[in-house]
Amino acid sequence: MTLAHTDPRSCSPVLVGRDEQLAAVSAVVARQPSVVFVSGEAGVGKTRLLRELQRRADLAPLRVLTGCCQPLREPFPYGAVLDALRTAGAYLDRRRLSPVTGVLGPLLPEIARCLPEAPDHAEDPRHRRHQVFRAVREILSALGPALLVVEDVHWADDGSRQLLRFLLSDPPPTLTVLMTYRREDAPDGMPLGAAYLPPAGVTTLLLELRPLEVAQVGELAAAILGVTEVPSDFAARLHHRTAGIPFVVEETLRAMRGPLGTVDVNTATARRLLDSLEVPALLRDAMAERLNRLPATGRRVAQAAAVLGVPATEELLADIAAMSPQRARTAVTRALRAAVLHEVDNTRYGFRHALAQQAVYDTLSGPERKLLHARVFTALSRLEPPPLLQLAEHSRRAGMVAEWLRHGEAAADHAAQMSDAATATRLYRQLLDETPHASDVDRLAIKLGLVARHGLDQHDPRAALERLLGDPRLSVAARGEVRLNLGLLLVRQAQGLRQGLTEIETAVRELRERPDLAMQGRTALAQPFTGTTPVDFHLRWIGEVEAFLTGCDDDALRLALLANHLASRLSVGDPAVLDELDLLPEDSPEVTDRRHLVRAHANLADACLLTGHFPLSRRLLEKALRLAVGAGVPFIVGTAQSTEARLDWFTGNWAGLRGRVVRLIEDYRELLPLAGELSLVLGCLAMVRGEWEAAGRHLADTGLRTPDNAITPIVLSGYAALVRLHTARDRTRDACAEADRGVEILRGKGVWAWAGELAPAAVDAYCREGRQDEAEKLVGDLETGVAGRTAPLAAAALLACRGILAQHRGEREATDLLRAARTAADDLSLVYYSTLLSERIAMVSLAGDKTSAVADLAAVADRFDAMGASVDATRCRKVLRSGTASPSRRGRRGYGNALSPREQEVARLLRQGHTNREIAEFLFLSPRTVEQHVARVLHKLGVRTRAQLMTRRGE
Repeated sequence: MTLAHTDPRSCSPVLVGRDEQLAAVSAVVARQPSVVFVSGEAGVGKTRLLRELQRRADLAPLRVLTGCCQPLREPFPYGAVLDALRTAGAYLDRRRLSPVTGVLGPLLPEIARCLPEAPDHAEDPRHRRHQVFRAVREILSALGPALLVVEDVHWADDGSRQLLRFLLSDPPPTLTVLMTYRREDAPDGMPLGAAYLPPAGVTTLLLELRPLEVAQVGELAAAILGVTEVPSDFAARLHHRTAGIPFVVEETLRAMRGPLGTVDVNTATARRLLDSLEVPALLRDAMAERLNRLPATGRRVAQAAAVLGVPATEELLADIAAMSPQRARTAVTRALRAAVLHEVDNTRYGFRHALAQQAVYDTLSGPERKLLHARVFTALSRLEPPPLLQLAEHSRRAGMVAEWLRHGEAAADHAAQMSDAATATRLYRQLLDETPHASDVDRLAIKLGLVARHGLDQHDPRAALERLLGDPRLSVAARGEVRLNLGLLLVRQAQGLRQGLTEIETAVRELRERPDLAMQGRTALAQPFTGTTPVDFHLRWIGEVEAFLTGCDDDALRLALLANHLASRLSVGDPAVLDELDLLPEDSPEVTDRRHLVRAHANLADACLLTGHFPLSRRLLEKALRLAVGAGVPFIVGTAQSTEARLDWFTGNWAGLRGRVVRLIEDYRELLPLAGELSLVLGCLAMVRGEWEAAGRHLADTGLRTPDNAITPIVLSGYAALVRLHTARDRTRDACAEADRGVEILRGKGVWAWAGELAPAAVDAYCREGRQDEAEKLVGDLETGVAGRTAPLAAAALLACRGILAQHRGEREATDLLRAARTAADDLSLVYYSTLLSERIAMVSLAGDKTSAVADLAAVADRFDAMGASVDATRCRKVLRSGTASPSRRGRRGYGNALSPREQEVARLLRQGHTNREIAEFLFLSPRTVEQHVARVLHKLGVRTRAQLMTRRGE
């Protein structure tokens, strides 16, 4: 079987082994809004699948925008997405665009004429970023049905990842986003740097492309060779040598054709050739064969492109290859015709695949590579602005040590300024591995530690810092600073808190020559909310810091220490702190001082939240975020956002809260203090909606099962939520078990100012289980623990605990005590907890003035409904229906074909996949009643099965 080919194909004429995957992608793309992730190793066929998808007729209504991420791209936020929007101008109507889209004019000159005038330049980088994000979303919305394709997301810059996460959290209703990536090269295996949680109503597909099987490799080979089939042994050998990777199969067959374009797959020669080729050597041989067919100038320009590593213009390739522009143009043309180079767009040329680039690169000898890297460095040095990252990489590979150290540090510093912590961390690590001078090691090690400490790097620099501690080149002072930064990094990581505190203690001893840094370490050890260490340990450090501050006349150092110190004291209820807040200046022109002010206000806001000074917490948060503009403190801003989310939970600002928290937790999932607090909010929101499984899952993420490595007040509130959850499900024994665990941690820690949520829930559970003695002891301990402390939340809880005790005892003063507690809750704007107390008051009153109590309980149910606490509303209405209370009604409202409120609740639970029995438990209904509701829901929505209902959106 000898075959001749005069027109070698660039790829298989048919898509082999991907029919099922293509059908799945097509179905999801057609159901907008939707998101598709296509993963697979290099060469497995991700791009080929997309090419086939875009050729399908049923995608014709979609406007397809394509962007591609490149390796070694300079930190340019949002680059991949902006590349995709360059061709959108033909579809835009300037008159209908939101004014915010004008912010994209400078970033997208290709479509600037289609955009409104740019809005006023926002000084706050966060505001500018938010404007860009909104503008991109507005343009994608204005396009109508659209398919946004972003290829090779594993190479995406941090800005593009953030923008994609923003788009995917609430995509335009007519948009499909399709991304390809290599899992092995993506941060932590996740293309967006964090786990993606699809919002309600967005269809999502996660598709992994795997190498082809033997039969599929045979089918692909036959299609490429233009024959009906190939021998089974040839297919088996080809599969063995290529691992079934389609791209490598294609390249191998092209290499086998030889100069005459023929190959006899039945000959021993073909089989020996296959036996001699290996992956990835096979691809290198294939590319070497193509290169050998090119004239010398063609090979030189291809090798120049391979060393450069990113798509380039003819002029840049000519400069690197040391040839005239005319000869370079001819050489590029020949390389394109030989399928060595690929036209990325009408001005830049590169390789169709990273494997192809690597294959050409590997054809160079070591000296040739160094020479070309040096030429690339020289050519790029003439550009303005200089591409620092590429200059660093090429000088390193060229062996230009001095240039590499200089440009590498400059590139790392630039990346740190651009908040690209991943790039900065990688470069600092490489520099530390190669720098020969001890003074450079000290400087770079400290910079690496600061990036780790202040950044939000998804790539953990912890291992690099730990290795540095054993580096004999480090001075004692630098080692102490590195250890301090490592400790401060660890205390905000899951399972790292205890080790972090140990590292900080050691750093304090090592920093004897740097009392300023040593004292900063002491303020970290003084923070009482870390782990289960008794508060006396922290109070000792608080005392040392206080003594130092008494004689400190360095204003900058004093401010740096106060940023932690005041919050540590306030968080344990020290009343004197409220009179000392004026020690903090209003503002400062110095960036470093402003950072300390941001930290101080954010920390104080959190301490106010823990103790119940909610209005003050809100004011401090607003000031912290205002001062953070331009200060470059992303982690502190994150803590402020987390505190704000929980403050909104306490004060009943629940509208849109869940979506906001989900987006925040995607960004801060690896940061312990933030992730735990955000998970607590998600758990509480799920609990009041009756989503028991989700609530338990979120509450488990607060760290309550590993309290030694968690934030104690968050753990205590997590236990409080679990106690309420079990109590709501009449699982009193389980509620008491969780209360016991939480109370044990509370007593061990000794900060009773944090008992505001746990104490009432535990007292109620103990009384229900007949453990009144333990309930009374807890109330007594709480009273003693908050005496002399400023802790409004715990004080309100103490009133509630006394009322709950009196209620369970049947005492007359129960109503008065509960009303006093409700007044305290109202004074703190605790909307949900105030309503819970109103429910108790109404329940107590049912034994007396039943008519008034019934009306009150009905009003409470309405209040629960209004805030979204459907489980609590259902519990109240169950009492009203049970005969214990009988409210007068004018008659049940008719809803016709519309869903009643109860049916809407049943429909929501059905869409979540719950069974009738689970729905009955959530809504306190009988299984028979639930069956009737389910039947009516399906009938009114025009579906026959639960599966059909789960696919319906927006009802």
